[in-house]
Amino acid sequence: MSHHESQPSESLPLKPIPGGYGLPFFGAIKDRYDYFYNQGRDEFFRFRMNKYKSTVFRTNMPPGPFIASNPNVVVLLDAASFPVLFDMSKVEKKNVFDGTFMPSTGFTGGYRVCSFLDPSEPKHKAIKSYVLYILASKHNEFIPVLSNSLSHLFTNLENELSSSEKKEANFNTLSDDASFNFFFQLFCNKMPEEANLGSKSNTLVDKWLLPQVAPLITFNKLPKFLSFIEVLLIHTFPLPSFLVNSDYKKLYDAFYSSAGPLLDEAGQRFGIERDEACHNLVFLAGFNSYGGLKVLFPALIKWIGLAGESLHRRLRDEVRTVVEEEGGVTFGALEKMSLTKSVVYEVLRIEPPVPFQYGHAKEDMVVKSHDASFEVKKGEMIFGFQPFATRDPKVFERAEEFVAARFVGEGEKLLKYVLWSNGRETDDPTADNKQCPAKDFVVFVSRVFVVEFFLRYDTFEVEAGTLLLGSSATIKSLTRKA
Repeated sequence: MSHHESQPSESLPLKPIPGGYGLPFFGAIKDRYDYFYNQGRDEFFRFRMNKYKSTVFRTNMPPGPFIASNPNVVVLLDAASFPVLFDMSKVEKKNVFDGTFMPSTGFTGGYRVCSFLDPSEPKHKAIKSYVLYILASKHNEFIPVLSNSLSHLFTNLENELSSSEKKEANFNTLSDDASFNFFFQLFCNKMPEEANLGSKSNTLVDKWLLPQVAPLITFNKLPKFLSFIEVLLIHTFPLPSFLVNSDYKKLYDAFYSSAGPLLDEAGQRFGIERDEACHNLVFLAGFNSYGGLKVLFPALIKWIGLAGESLHRRLRDEVRTVVEEEGGVTFGALEKMSLTKSVVYEVLRIEPPVPFQYGHAKEDMVVKSHDASFEVKKGEMIFGFQPFATRDPKVFERAEEFVAARFVGEGEKLLKYVLWSNGRETDDPTADNKQCPAKDFVVFVSRVFVVEFFLRYDTFEVEAGTLLLGSSATIKSLTRKA
């Protein structure tokens, strides 16, 4: 337990929020260049935090002109202030899923899908209840379907390692492939190939995802002088949905024809039109679930790999002992693996798959950091950058380090500061909040991944890098279970 951990006291001084937005239009352009090119994402926040000596300040968030009508935000970078973004009585979450702009509904069949709805909108309750129902109804299929997908993933990994000239395997591409197959099989009871999606179905999803998130990413391996071309192409005007219409239609048709029983329930139980239910299902499977694992699985492999062989030994001992005692990989077995659980939470803490949270203030309010209070006016956009809030040195000791056993035993008390799911790890998603409906499912899938991995391998070596939306992991060696 950290010695600093304390609730902000009532008597914190009220201060004006430091920082600012610069000149209209040009201030946002300057901040955009700082964010993508001059400083880079993390340094952008760190520099301003140090400059203003505050974890709460004003700045502009990309993409800025002409994609976002208003780039001005109040930034929250600590564990004390961040949770105001989960309080549905204080913030509105309408159309802020991607931040200061909203991609065209052309990407989602003309509907605003659940992620863009505020709980105050009648549709939100129906669709989120439907999503929670889908996940609950698939509960008993999780483990067998996932184990099957993972066993394909590991076979492909070994094949690539042994056949590539460099004797290494790109984990991300194999993982993406396995992740999408898993979700499609879970929701549709068949493989993507059986639904006319071809063997590389996840590339359809990638092509559909990219233009929606393009305003928020940079292909930062470009030489500096090309950055203005990138700004013009993806940071100045939204990419139109017609670029990916045919890819999206293929996905939609595959779900529509294969997920019949789930879509029947949408109308019968929740009063949602079949067409709208299907667009939400594609978004759930493609954006929320596959998009999340696209970042999370490589992060798991990266952090566990870099931690080295002593952690691998402890994990495989725990996994193999418990699986033997329990007679297999079961929900009960997963609950007993305290180190495995802790490792998954620690990866979610140190590299949360969704780094941004946004909301509009519903009323004038006071937001408290550890050492001051700040007035936020009704209508202002509040933005939380999660990796700073979950690495808050006032809550976590050695906050920047990956500590595998951080959440074992007494450490479990710190779980309320693990905020990756648009809510606290200790909270539950409901139809009335904006916490990720698949929160427990994601934790669970990650645990099964670690378990299946260490049932099969003793240790491995990894080289880490960065990609558009997270870490890349290249497997250098794998040692099969003796």
